[in-house]
Amino acid sequence: MSADTKQKLLEGALRTLTEQGIAKTSARTIAAAAGVNQALVFYHFGSVDELLAAACRHGSEQRVSRYRERLDAVSSLAELLEFGREMHEEERAAGHVAVLGQLLAGAQTQPRLAPATAAGLALWIEEIEKVLVRVLSATPLGEFADPVGLARAVAASFVGIELYEGVDAAGAGRALDALEQLSVLVTAVENLGPLAQRAMRHRLRRAKQS
Repeated sequence: MSADTKQKLLEGALRTLTEQGIAKTSARTIAAAAGVNQALVFYHFGSVDELLAAACRHGSEQRVSRYRERLDAVSSLAELLEFGREMHEEERAAGHVAVLGQLLAGAQTQPRLAPATAAGLALWIEEIEKVLVRVLSATPLGEFADPVGLARAVAASFVGIELYEGVDAAGAGRALDALEQLSVLVTAVENLGPLAQRAMRHRLRRAKQS
């Protein structure tokens, strides 16, 4: 019964964030969404902030688990960006983009939410980093790329695009198109002959040293 109640509260918190936003998220509204007494928020989690932090981790774990198998099958940067676009549509339609936006907004004024929100994003970054290490190692860029930094850049880009879409859907679409164009350039580099690839590596090494 205790585990069932905690699960209801976690799902109720995520639903409240989606439907009412961080400003209207309280013990009362979460409990109403969960269908339980609001005193149980404090009994199980101690505070609303702690419940929201747990809900952030819970939601991220669920979403990452949903896509992990598909991420493991990605074999190129182009496939990663194509997958990102599909996932973006799925997550937006399911309301998870709204949850992320509310948690990021709340973390600006409620410091206790920041570590949990960052931890939730870290689950995504870890999966993206694994894909980038795998796909870039087979290209001339693998020697010079920073998969750790790139994974954060990709995650930040998609988070920003997801939030930006709410005010400029066409602009968000163009941003996704631009990212896909970068993958075309990487594919072109992969298709260069051995001599051209060797020359590119030489130029990149010199640029890195300067």
